[in-house]
Amino acid sequence: MSVESNLAAGAWESDYEYCPTLTPAGARMLEKLRSHPCAPQYRNRSGNKLLAGEVEALRAYEQEVMEAAIGWSAAAPPPWLAAFLKATCATVPHYRACGSPPARLQDVAPISRAELAHDIAAFVPDDADLARMINFQTTGTTGHPLLIASHPLVAGRYLAFHKRALRRFGVTLRHGAGQVGVMLLGHQRRCFTYVSVTPTMGESGLAKINLHVDDWRDPDDRARYLDAMAPELIAGDPISFAELLTLPMAHKPAALMSVSMMLLPGMRARLEQRFGCPVLDIYSLNEVGPVAVYDGQAGGHVLLQHRLYVEILDGEGKAVPEGERGEITVTGGFNFCLPLVRYRTGDYASLIHGPRGPVLAGLAGRSPLRYRTDNGAWINNIDITHALKPLAIAVFGVHQHADGAVTLRLAPHAMPQADQARALLAPFFGAITVAVLLAEDKIIQYTSDLREAAV
Repeated sequence: MSVESNLAAGAWESDYEYCPTLTPAGARMLEKLRSHPCAPQYRNRSGNKLLAGEVEALRAYEQEVMEAAIGWSAAAPPPWLAAFLKATCATVPHYRACGSPPARLQDVAPISRAELAHDIAAFVPDDADLARMINFQTTGTTGHPLLIASHPLVAGRYLAFHKRALRRFGVTLRHGAGQVGVMLLGHQRRCFTYVSVTPTMGESGLAKINLHVDDWRDPDDRARYLDAMAPELIAGDPISFAELLTLPMAHKPAALMSVSMMLLPGMRARLEQRFGCPVLDIYSLNEVGPVAVYDGQAGGHVLLQHRLYVEILDGEGKAVPEGERGEITVTGGFNFCLPLVRYRTGDYASLIHGPRGPVLAGLAGRSPLRYRTDNGAWINNIDITHALKPLAIAVFGVHQHADGAVTLRLAPHAMPQADQARALLAPFFGAITVAVLLAEDKIIQYTSDLREAAV
């Protein structure tokens, strides 16, 4: 089938850049997502970028993930760990510069987001296929910009771990050709939105939409569009799910999946009651992918990746005894463009080993927060990150006081940008106070004294 004949089926010429294996059925799905009378404004282009051989490789990888057992302990590390450490120290510039491969993982100095942000290239293996590499920038919820090295295969692997998580709750994804499989939600003033298809699921539809009213011709179109597309799985974060709860949507998905931020039990209960389906709380990091899924019967977040080793470290980088709380630190992962060794995630939990495998208990991840503007509206903390993006700052803190006043804290070297920062935040808050962020401060980027700030 030629590109020209596929174009007549509703595809745009650029769709073949983003979806190289696109068929006429896939083209019709893209047209369905884009041309519905209630469709939102899709502001961006994206896609799976997968070649035919990579689609088949993903199917085999998914089977491996679904069948894998995760049963290691600190006393008996997984069998793949030694070879991974040896290969990483030989092929990754950062680790090779540290000298001979260490005899034990514990002899490797932990790293953090700061090292990756400083020079991400030093953590990419020598043999990485640069021609196929994907680089994307993420702000996360911490406000620290970070460039991530990835690959279409790596992006495609997320689905395998999501399917593994869904299986714990009795959900098997079945949507294929002609159906919308996944709808990704955002709720921000500015949000990356696009349509695509999933080749390993018969080119079922995938769309990232923004529930913010500015992206729609009519606010009521949001519910109409979701009902018309009837996605099998809806994924988002607690802020976008809070907005979803306000919509008169009739469609009931097979599951909801919360990623990116901590999902509080109260919100999960509201969602389960409203939509009558399992609501999964996925602990996921852009640097690592889906790490674990919450399972109350297991006592916490059960690990999902069979080639990810987890340690819990104290402030000095030493492993704490089992059951004690510390920083979640990971080695391995499925991103072959960014193999990590003892990467400190900035999140905290204790690690327990039970019949269901390793479990992160009492996980304290990144909590969602919103801010009240001068006119009484609420904005997402990520909107603040976007507003401050023009500033050349590595760290900051934004606090809203009980009276609504806002204080921005900047490191001393960033104080010359204080006036620019005030101007960038003025559309939201009017006048703000800028204070110095002291070196000894343990910074949490987003905080508030307002009870309604936490979703």
